[in-house]
Amino acid sequence: MVSLPERITDIELSRRDRLVVYYLLGLTVLVLAYAVVYNIIMARLEGVDQSIFASFEWVVQTMTTTGYGQDSSLWTHPVTLVFVALTQLSGIGIGFFTLRLVIIPLFTGAEVNLDDRLTPKQDHVIICEYRRDSAVLLDELRELDIDYVLLSSDEEEAKDLSDEGYSAIYGSPQAAESFRRASIDSARAVITDAGDANVNTILTVRSIRDDVDVIALTDDSDVEDVLTQAGADSVLSPHGVLGHRLAEKAVSSLSSELTDTIELGADMEVTEIPVDHGSRLIGKQLRDTNIRERTGANVIGAWIDGELQLPPDPGAVIHQNTVLLVSGDHEALEAFGNVTQSPRTLRRHDRIVVAGQGEVGQAARAVIDEAGIDAVTIDIEDGDEVDIVGDAASKATLHEAGIETAGAIVVGLPDDSASLLSTVLTRSLNDDIEILVRVSDTDATRKALSAGADYVLSVPRVSARMIARELRGEEVLAPASQIRLVRVPATPFAGQTLANSGIYEQTGCRVIAVDDGTDKMVEIDPQREFTGEEHLTLVGPDEAVQQFLKRHDVSPTEERGI
Repeated sequence: MVSLPERITDIELSRRDRLVVYYLLGLTVLVLAYAVVYNIIMARLEGVDQSIFASFEWVVQTMTTTGYGQDSSLWTHPVTLVFVALTQLSGIGIGFFTLRLVIIPLFTGAEVNLDDRLTPKQDHVIICEYRRDSAVLLDELRELDIDYVLLSSDEEEAKDLSDEGYSAIYGSPQAAESFRRASIDSARAVITDAGDANVNTILTVRSIRDDVDVIALTDDSDVEDVLTQAGADSVLSPHGVLGHRLAEKAVSSLSSELTDTIELGADMEVTEIPVDHGSRLIGKQLRDTNIRERTGANVIGAWIDGELQLPPDPGAVIHQNTVLLVSGDHEALEAFGNVTQSPRTLRRHDRIVVAGQGEVGQAARAVIDEAGIDAVTIDIEDGDEVDIVGDAASKATLHEAGIETAGAIVVGLPDDSASLLSTVLTRSLNDDIEILVRVSDTDATRKALSAGADYVLSVPRVSARMIARELRGEEVLAPASQIRLVRVPATPFAGQTLANSGIYEQTGCRVIAVDDGTDKMVEIDPQREFTGEEHLTLVGPDEAVQQFLKRHDVSPTEERGI
C-alpha cells in the first residue's frame, strides 16, 4: 500500500519533474501578465474598455496561434502593435519549448537523462553494480525507508530500473564523476558488488571521500582481506551466510535442539519452524492441531503457500513446506519442534549430504562438522573435502552418497535448474529426508518448494537482508524472512486497551508480548488498560512495522528480524 504525504511540502520531485513544475508556473504567470498588460494597453492607448477575461482570451488565442481575436481591427497605436507582435513570437517559442520538454519525453522513445529523474538525496546509500536481483534489494531499502541511488554500467538495466520507478542512473563505478552525480557528498554509505572491479571501485570512492562507509559484497571469502585493505569498512559474503543458515536448519532438525530463537524475556522466545515433509501435522487445520495444549507453544504466524498469515487463519490447512512462527518458553518450542518433524525410521541416520562445495557448501560443511554430525559432500570437481566426485543432479551420484538413509541434504548448487532436479530426485529416493536448498533466482523459491524442498533460501533475499542489517545495525536471525520483531514503548496507547488500540487493524502488526516496564512479561489481556509505562513487542512484515512506527511516531527500543 502506498502512503500519501501528509503535506504538499513533503512531496519530493525529480529534477525533470521540478523543471516541468517551474515551467508550468512560469507559463501561468506569463499568460496572466500578458492579459493584464494587454487590458491596460487597450484601455489607455486604444480607448477600448473590456473585461480582463476578454484580454485573457486574446492572449490564449494569440500564444496558441489559433487566431488573433476580434480585437485586430482596433489596433492603431504603435505600442499595441509591438506588444502584439512580441506576444505572437513568444507563443511560438513556448510551443517549441513545450514540445521538447514535455511532449517528446512523455509520448516518444526519445533519450532521457536518468539523472534528471532523481529526487534530492541526503543520507542515502549508493549501490554499485549490484548483481543479485536489484529489484529485491531496492524494494527492501524502500520498505525500510532508506534512500538510495543505484549506479549501473549497464545502460539498458539502469533505464529499465528507472522506468519502473527506482532511483537508478547509468555510469561507471570506477569514475569519480559517476559518484558525484549520485551525490556522494551527502551519502551515508557506498555498497559495491562489482566482482573483480570491487577494489577499483573502493579506491575510487576513497579518492573522493574518506569518511563514507564502504560495504563490499563478494562470493569469494578468500578476498575479504584484500577488500578490507583496499578501504572497505565491511565485507559481506552472502553465500557463506546462506550455507551456514541452511546447515543450521539441518542440524537443528536432526538434533531436535533449537539454535536460532530470539529471546523476548526470561521466559519467552520466538522462532520460525518449518513443517517437515511427512510431518503428522500436514493436512490438518491449525485449529485441529491442539499445539498449545500439547506443547505450550503459540502459533503467532504462518507462511502457507508462500503467503504470510499474521495471525494465521485457524481454518488454514498445513501443507508441506509450511513455516510456522511460534512463541513460548524454550522447552515449549523444542516440544513443538518435535511435533513438526516427520516420524523417524530405524534406517534413518543422523547424516547430512552436502551437494556442491562452493562457498555455500563449504560454509554448510563447517557447521555440520562442528555439530559432530557425519557429512558426505558431492561436487563435480575433486577437492580436499569432496567425498564423491559427480553430478548431484543424477540418481547414480545420489545413490553413491547414500541419500536413501541420510537425514538431510543441503543443495548448494550454483545452477537453479540443477538444484531443482536434484531436489526432485532426492525426494523420489527418500520421502523422509529433510531437503534444504539454495537458489540464485528469487522466483525459483516457489519452484523449489513445489519440487519437494522443506526450506529454501534465495541469494538475492539473503544479500538484501545482510545489507539491511549492516545499514540499520539490526540483528537478522533469518536473512530470507520478511518478518520483523520490534519492541516499542506503549506511551501512545496510555489509557487504551489492546482491544481498542487498533494496532492490528491500522498497521497489520500484532502484539505478542507485553512487559510492565521492569522487563517482566505480563499476560496479554486485550481488555487491560495500558498505563504508558509498558513496552510492547510487535511482530509484522517490514511494511507493517514501518507503518506502525510512522503512524505513532515512536522509535523502537529494540528491533530484530526473524
